[in-house]
Amino acid sequence: MTILDELADYAKQRCQTAKETLSLDEIQQKAFSLPKQDFEFEKALKGDGMSFISECKKASPSKGLIAPDFPYLQIAKDYEKAGTDCISVLTEPKWFLGSDQYLKEITDAVSTPCLRKDFTVDEYMIYEAKLLGASAVLLICSILSEEAVKDYIAICDTLGLSALVETHDDKEVQMALNAGARILGVNNRNLKDFSVDTENSRKLRELIPSDVIFVSESGVSSREDVARIEEIGADAVLIGETLMRAEDKKARLDELRGRR
Repeated sequence: MTILDELADYAKQRCQTAKETLSLDEIQQKAFSLPKQDFEFEKALKGDGMSFISECKKASPSKGLIAPDFPYLQIAKDYEKAGTDCISVLTEPKWFLGSDQYLKEITDAVSTPCLRKDFTVDEYMIYEAKLLGASAVLLICSILSEEAVKDYIAICDTLGLSALVETHDDKEVQMALNAGARILGVNNRNLKDFSVDTENSRKLRELIPSDVIFVSESGVSSREDVARIEEIGADAVLIGETLMRAEDKKARLDELRGRR
């Protein structure tokens, strides 16, 4: 069993536990009682030039503990002040040491659209994301069927949420497109063995239509990396560890954007 399988199984367990407190019907009612959102996440990624999704995470399975001191609210505010287009917040609690509470507090504190970065394996998690104030959810093709991705995008649409559909190879890109993905992410990190290759984005770029927002994820640590991804026509880049390890996040983001 790969770490991705374990993450998916654990997410299913978390959903089952959550449903014992608040049923699927109850959380649906709560989610639909809130105003419908206006797809703020994808709108933010449609601006001119390269858009940046800055990640807020304490740890990862590949790197272990990244931020022992984790002032998540300050980090999110720093990202907003630096002018990031979107913020990705890890809520997976076991391997990434994330928390739903982190996301809720961050969405209450900033106006920048936030992605709930988790391993969505049940529609329940989409309604949770809505209640937590997220503007988008992550759908990973490696752990979902094409039908599930399609169904989950439809649920997001009814709530006004965006769906970042993550792929790793050509088959998953086709699967995402068949399911109707409007935002397609290519993860340069192989979640089965953690190897990273930004050439993965270049290799898969030609398969992605120009009217689909293309996000390159993982493995970006320098201005040169960003420039290479800009060259292939990516619309956005998701950056995690590089920003999390930077003491001055605004200065680091400015550097990655080529502003210094």
